[in-house]
Amino acid sequence: MPISALLARIRRLVPKTNAQHYDEIVRNFSVGVLRPPPTPMTDGELARAIAEFLKDSPSAESVAVLGRRLDPTSPL
Repeated sequence: MPISALLARIRRLVPKTNAQHYDEIVRNFSVGVLRPPPTPMTDGELARAIAEFLKDSPSAESVAVLGRRLDPTSPL
């Protein structure tokens, strides 16, 4: 799945009040810290990963947790 399509799905899951979380996701995809999942995620799986990410302030640690949820083989 192209990153743009994944980001569109993520955008629908991140409330506008959490724009800094979405911005952090976009930034980390652009610098290569986050990678798209190697296999397609269901909407439910993606929603759970994003909900977990939204619980904390955007940080290197919370991005790493999200990265492992998106790609369990990630070295984060």
